[in-house]
Amino acid sequence: MGNKWRVVRDRCFKYLLFILSFLGISPLVLIIGYIVVKGLSSMSLRFLFSLPVPVGEKGGGIANAIVGTGILVFVASFFSVPLGVLGGIYLNEYGGYSNRKRWLTYCTRLSVEMLQGIPSIVIGIVVWMWVVLGMGHFSALAGGIALGIMMLPTVVKSTEETLRLVPPSIREGALALGVPYYRVVLRVLIPASKSGILTGILLGIARIAGETAPLLFTAFGNPYFSTDITEPINSLPLLIFNYATSPYEEWHRIAWGASLVLIGFVFLLSLSARFFVSRGTIKKLSVNKSGNSKV
Repeated sequence: MGNKWRVVRDRCFKYLLFILSFLGISPLVLIIGYIVVKGLSSMSLRFLFSLPVPVGEKGGGIANAIVGTGILVFVASFFSVPLGVLGGIYLNEYGGYSNRKRWLTYCTRLSVEMLQGIPSIVIGIVVWMWVVLGMGHFSALAGGIALGIMMLPTVVKSTEETLRLVPPSIREGALALGVPYYRVVLRVLIPASKSGILTGILLGIARIAGETAPLLFTAFGNPYFSTDITEPINSLPLLIFNYATSPYEEWHRIAWGASLVLIGFVFLLSLSARFFVSRGTIKKLSVNKSGNSKV
């Protein structure tokens, strides 16, 4: 009787987990499925490589928004990746050797955590006050700065956590050879952590790729093709927002197609991040089995 009761409880628990898992992923599946169904009708090479057309005309594409998204991501990564990696290195490697450094480390880590929780629209307003008003007009540079501020905490935390996972024996072995500590960081720790650091960068890009609120106050949007970072620029989130809120049916169709492109871009970034995570895990397992490291 006891064994049967345990079997019944085990099956009930498995069924409950299955139901809860299904309920958890069903909204995501429904949303993605709906976007795919709506957006596939717009997919074509002309849609991806042509510019928007005036209201009332058929056709048009999202080439300016795709290029604008790439420029904004590049500008954001240009300063957030170096600052984030250096910040993560400082927090993990140099932040705890004196009371003053411990206090600075605590304040830095607290600031990063608070920055991660600030709403994106607030960051957009602050950058609007600092950069847009200073320049006198909207620009891709202001949009990239706003997105870079949002991306910075992800890069800092991923770098710090990845460096923390490096086996102490690797660090101690390099120091035992008399290598200066900065060379240990540059030549040993960072190469050993590159998969995790790159994963954090990709996740940060995936986070900012779909942001709209800060760009409304900074990049603003541009119906024309532009690569000048000192001028307003379009992006996929801005195009989706403007077209989806318009009263024109043709613009709604373009908005669904742009949504599918944006979802695909974020999906590819997520797959790339998981690939680098699995690659780093395999390397660590091989190092542990062989008992030495090649770095």
